[in-house]
Amino acid sequence: MRIAVLGAGAWGSALAIAFAGRHAVSLWARAEDCPNEMAQARENRRFLPGFPFPASLQVEPDLSAALARADLAILAAPLAGFRGLLEQLRERAPKLPFLWVCKGLESGSGLLPHQIVAAVGGTAPCGVLTGPSFALEVARGLPTAVALASRDAAFAADTAKALHGRNLRIYAHEDLIGAEVGGAVKNVLAIATGICDGLGLGLNARAALITRGLSEITRLGEALGARRETFMGLAGVGDLILTCTGDLSRNRQVGLRLAEGLALDEIVRQLGHVAEGVPAAREVAHRAAELGIDMPITRAVTAVLDGRIAPRAAVEQLMARDAKHE
Repeated sequence: MRIAVLGAGAWGSALAIAFAGRHAVSLWARAEDCPNEMAQARENRRFLPGFPFPASLQVEPDLSAALARADLAILAAPLAGFRGLLEQLRERAPKLPFLWVCKGLESGSGLLPHQIVAAVGGTAPCGVLTGPSFALEVARGLPTAVALASRDAAFAADTAKALHGRNLRIYAHEDLIGAEVGGAVKNVLAIATGICDGLGLGLNARAALITRGLSEITRLGEALGARRETFMGLAGVGDLILTCTGDLSRNRQVGLRLAEGLALDEIVRQLGHVAEGVPAAREVAHRAAELGIDMPITRAVTAVLDGRIAPRAAVEQLMARDAKHE
């Protein structure tokens, strides 16, 4: 298969490296991401240093050229750039099947990625690649399992089979909404868990937070039309556990540093990468309020990010809630 990976951040570069072992891969990088430098160095020194590109991986600065040779496109832009990249894909290769790997709800509209796809229009087969995966470990070739969700069952099954490898295992299913909700909300909960750990509240508190957070994901997902069982799989509890406990998680790092008393703007500057849970928190809280879904952890994270409450006070408010039947 010929694959065009669109977006040369850490995750796009890691996927390009992983798939280049079995496929012909073009990695498209915007001008500001220095494609010529990557092509000469044969690695992404800015976002994924120390991982040489395989010989079968070609860095392509021209988007049209990358798409012209492709059987599949993988859109690896952050959610903030997803709509624009999708519009370029529709203009240049409207029938090309594609996957996206961004997670969250679009700022302002509150749309999940598949809803942005519907708004832009088109009929090409498509889906989301999501699940418990850190770019660094995928680039290293460490064992990873993710989900490929699409409403087109045949596309999901065929594409998962084509991409499935010994170290990067891909499982197909059809609950697109559930896969996206799991990927969006777990980033918010990772911020909460980072705050919890940063305040030294202990492993019991972390386990409780993750468990109650899974309930929040499930309530929102079911209200949006997802299947409950999806949240017991890779795109649900799997991604949630990894992001809440792994220190490679940028969202967890946001929470840890908020607990230290650092300002959000300074935290984002220090990280140097997108932490999708920061913009997603407000949109998730807003969507939940519209639907009448109770998501107290998400509301608390939003209040902390907005500067309306200190991290420790937010935890105290959550602990002061009346006990309910689980």
